[in-house]
Amino acid sequence: MWQNLTHLDISAVNLISRATIVYLSVLILLRISGKRQIGQMGATEFVAILLISNAVQNAMNGGDNSLSGGLLIAVVIIVLSTTISFLTFKSKFIKAVFEGTPTLLVHKGEVIKKNLAQERLDERELKVLMRKQGVHLLRDVEAAILESNGTLTIFRTNEPPIGGTTLKI
Repeated sequence: MWQNLTHLDISAVNLISRATIVYLSVLILLRISGKRQIGQMGATEFVAILLISNAVQNAMNGGDNSLSGGLLIAVVIIVLSTTISFLTFKSKFIKAVFEGTPTLLVHKGEVIKKNLAQERLDERELKVLMRKQGVHLLRDVEAAILESNGTLTIFRTNEPPIGGTTLKI
């Protein structure tokens, strides 16, 4: 009985390779899909995430349904996640690849339509995000930036800069 739980049907190297390839592929595909946060996903994005997880399960485990195979895959995913987190902390290039870069959507009350289209947002969605932050008119926005994590940062025209200077991170 215990052997059925722990015996790998395929090699550990095969499981590690499969998990790594699937993890990186899904991460890149999600990165390509845009910057929306989980809370901002619509029904179609949410369903896509659920179906992706189901679709790649067999690709990852290669038919190995053992307990030890599942735990090995879990360890690989956690190690990859931690490694990518460390690398994005250490390298601006890797951070840009895996997390993206901020996008200016509004400058001095004017929507930058090219950037809005690049992020697959329309003006209606932008205005919804602005209203959630208490901004109702575009003319009140000095700048609106879609951050790489999917949040919208708004600088109002009537807000003085902090300490009289622009903050650089």
